[in-house]
Amino acid sequence: MITMTTIHWTPVCRLDRLEPDRGVAALVDGVQVALFRTGGELYAVDNLDPVGGAYVMSRGIVGSRGGVPTLASPLHKQVYDLRTGRCLDLPDVTLRRHDARYRDGLVEVRLRQGV
Repeated sequence: MITMTTIHWTPVCRLDRLEPDRGVAALVDGVQVALFRTGGELYAVDNLDPVGGAYVMSRGIVGSRGGVPTLASPLHKQVYDLRTGRCLDLPDVTLRRHDARYRDGLVEVRLRQGV
């Protein structure tokens, strides 16, 4: 499956609004996104928990597993690789990820379609 990416970046917030290892929910072009700053990197994933079906991923627990930055669902504790969105506990489950960057003082997100 080919993943298509939208062509525009949406400014979301200043970098200092993202506390390290804490999530923030944002609405980007009608999509609820969870943003994280951890290990010097920015990550953006869907806020929708693919297992529980609720918009709660921004309240998940940031950590790491074997050096991989992770996010644990606050509902049922499935753990996801923040770099890829792959669930480390359920191989057939994926959390859709998006592109995130820091530019001109702002965190910006570019939505991805598909998984």
